[in-house]
Amino acid sequence: MSAVERITTLQARRIALAAQGFTDRAHAEPTMRTLERTLSRTGVLQVDSVNVLQRAHYMPLYSRMGAYDVDLLRRASERRPRRMVEYWAHVQAFMPVDLWPVMQHRMSDYRAQRGKWGFTADAELEPGVLAAVRDRGPVTARHLEEEFSDGPRTKEHWGWNWSQARKVLDYLFMVGEVAIAGRTSQFEVLYDLPERVLPAAVLAAPTPTRAEADVELVRRAARSHGVASVRCLADYYRMSVAATRAAVDTLLETGEVTPVTVPGWTRAAYLHRDARLPRRVGARALLSPFDPVVWERSRAETLFGFSYRIEIYVPADQRVHGYYVLPFLLGDRIVARVDLKADRATGRLLVQGAFAEPGAPPDTPEELAAELGRLAGWLGLGEVVVGERGDLAPSLAAVAAAAGWRG
Repeated sequence: MSAVERITTLQARRIALAAQGFTDRAHAEPTMRTLERTLSRTGVLQVDSVNVLQRAHYMPLYSRMGAYDVDLLRRASERRPRRMVEYWAHVQAFMPVDLWPVMQHRMSDYRAQRGKWGFTADAELEPGVLAAVRDRGPVTARHLEEEFSDGPRTKEHWGWNWSQARKVLDYLFMVGEVAIAGRTSQFEVLYDLPERVLPAAVLAAPTPTRAEADVELVRRAARSHGVASVRCLADYYRMSVAATRAAVDTLLETGEVTPVTVPGWTRAAYLHRDARLPRRVGARALLSPFDPVVWERSRAETLFGFSYRIEIYVPADQRVHGYYVLPFLLGDRIVARVDLKADRATGRLLVQGAFAEPGAPPDTPEELAAELGRLAGWLGLGEVVVGERGDLAPSLAAVAAAAGWRG
């Protein structure tokens, strides 16, 4: 796409969705190659423990690839050759393994500040814990808890209830002395030495300078966003605004990004040179609350006119839309949001609330119903049950009834 000086909000929205993979050709049966292509679009997959519907890192792949075998993700992150590994990229996230050398400066910073969370791991325990990982890995914190315990757990830090073994392992992870080899069926982290987790070529790769690392992260953020402000770019890999701005200056010099203006954007915007402007976006997808499309709330509001707040930590009686609310992307617009829960015990997908966005097209209930049916099938749920909460619920329930679902 040739550089332009001014693009419309609609164009910016379509550029952003194309950059995120929503215009890629669908595969009837997504393969590892499909997953790698999708990861190249998103850059990272945020990891989160909430499992009321499906864990966060599985959903962006589904939103872009459609129904896929979730074992693909496990194979990509746990089997050789590993394609991705967990680290603190956006937040806790899967990232391509080739970013490991780029993260070395972040690891050095965590070493200097003795971790990330405001409490200090016991430095005297580090050699013993590291030796235990070396001898027995992969291990969970629970495997080492009794051996390295220093008494009952406390809750001194806003609810953190980590054992000393867990604190030390987390510190060693943040500074790169151990890596995450996988997770148990209970979602516990399995720690091991980096040389037993990452490809040898990745570990042997030279460490870029800090400035080079910053440029690489901003380059990837710009590619994943298509068009973005400095604030958007900084948020993608959780960088400082100053470092991001310096990296943008470098990318401007090399011609990798071009300044553009977008109506309503109060900050300067930058268009990646490989960004595509499709004539249309034919997406129909439910987005995880942790999807890159809606990570940066001001960006989502500017691009889509979509004001979004995750209400997981809001008291139940104060929630506006619900506990686990997914935006519904139809074409190039977010037209609705639904509060969903997978009731695995009964095999039902519960639509606990359904809300239309202003200007939602007339076919929103039918399109949303079709997507809910597809999602239920992917999750192995045999029934979709529509509740009464939300202005979209009655029409969605009517479509559900016509399809033989329960409303």
